[in-house]
Amino acid sequence: MTKQELRREALARRRALPEAEVARRSVALWPQLLAEFPVAAWRGLHLFLPIARQHEPDTWPLIRQLWAEYPTLQLAVPVVQPDGRTLRHYALTPATALTPNRWHIPEPAANAPQVVPNAFDAVLVPLLAFDETGHRVGYGKGFYDQFLAECQPNTLRIGVSLEPPAPRITDAWAGDVRLHACLTPERLWQFE
Repeated sequence: MTKQELRREALARRRALPEAEVARRSVALWPQLLAEFPVAAWRGLHLFLPIARQHEPDTWPLIRQLWAEYPTLQLAVPVVQPDGRTLRHYALTPATALTPNRWHIPEPAANAPQVVPNAFDAVLVPLLAFDETGHRVGYGKGFYDQFLAECQPNTLRIGVSLEPPAPRITDAWAGDVRLHACLTPERLWQFE
């Protein structure tokens, strides 16, 4: 399937999920992350805050657990810039004030401390769909393609999906930044 086809179908399936099912699937993601990756050794983790109305995976249970169990781990989240094409990254702490942006994504205020992209040991990547080779489909704005290209080569790129992969994205191209792994409620997918 093409990215456009996968995007359309994945959005429709996700929007049809009852909130309780989104919550159930989201909770199943995080034990895998903590069991399969050396979170205790990480200095910085970039993650996303969910768009609840889009039924995105809920990262808040993970965030609260990381704050409690790994207080030295620096968490950061993206903020879309006024140009509508780029992201800046801000520290996320229990004291960070958040306000929703035009897409209803909670964001830290502009005066929150910024974090540079090369400071992350891992990035949790929001997505709509992915395939069995680690290619991914997002909303189509290209924010994460640009951001992931700015990260250090050894930064782990871990997708987060409420569904299993498609067999193959037929219009993936060499410039796409592939995932190293993807969390789903059923299992962790790892790629070369």
